[in-house]
Amino acid sequence: MQYSAWAPRYDRIRREFGFRLEQEIRAADRLESLLPPEARRDGLGRARARLAGRDAVIVGLAPGAGPPPLWRLPAAHPPPAVVAADGAAKVCLDAGIVPAVVVTDLDGPVPAEVTANRRGCLVVVHAHGDNVPALEEWVPQFPGELAGSWAGPPRPALLDVGGFTDGDRAAYLAADVGATRLLLWGFDFEGTDEVDPAARARKLAKLDWARRLLLDLARESPMPILRWRPDGSLARYVDGSAEASTR
Repeated sequence: MQYSAWAPRYDRIRREFGFRLEQEIRAADRLESLLPPEARRDGLGRARARLAGRDAVIVGLAPGAGPPPLWRLPAAHPPPAVVAADGAAKVCLDAGIVPAVVVTDLDGPVPAEVTANRRGCLVVVHAHGDNVPALEEWVPQFPGELAGSWAGPPRPALLDVGGFTDGDRAAYLAADVGATRLLLWGFDFEGTDEVDPAARARKLAKLDWARRLLLDLARESPMPILRWRPDGSLARYVDGSAEASTR
């Protein structure tokens, strides 16, 4: 997504959640300083090499979803590429699936993301206003290929293709670099494990933005965006729900 199209949405998100732009910039600056030189070069190109021309299975962490049943998909060449959103990396690894890409803001089980990175996964680390301590703790510990991202104006060293939560940001990245289809697995915009009422309300507000941004992507992109249901069927993504099944 071009930043000119993303910026108004980003501004609305910042106003709704009280994110201060100066804090976002500080986090982006810190991430840039922590990334090794090779991780600051051509992040989009390196993601494209992994995802272009392939179905991208975007794996979320909906309660009870588990790992994607890749064996249910028809045989294809090249095979689908798995893109895990943050904590879904652990779900994938536990099932013996090494994602091609992990998209993370480092608030999940980061040791699993480090393990995936060691096994050849590209990890795209996202900077935002309140995760500087996590950036400082974890970015130096990744042993493999990294890229950085943030949601603000374009920077040569950081990706910004749109998206707010790890899940919808992963979908925007796969769409931007030329995946053939997006298959959304483990996405639930109404379920959360948060117990505290205030934290639950905030989490649900973020999930609603993820739902809306994915709907925008489905409307604006010629690429098919499909919900992969637990019964194995695929259905076009429509406003967080599904319409006619497809295969």
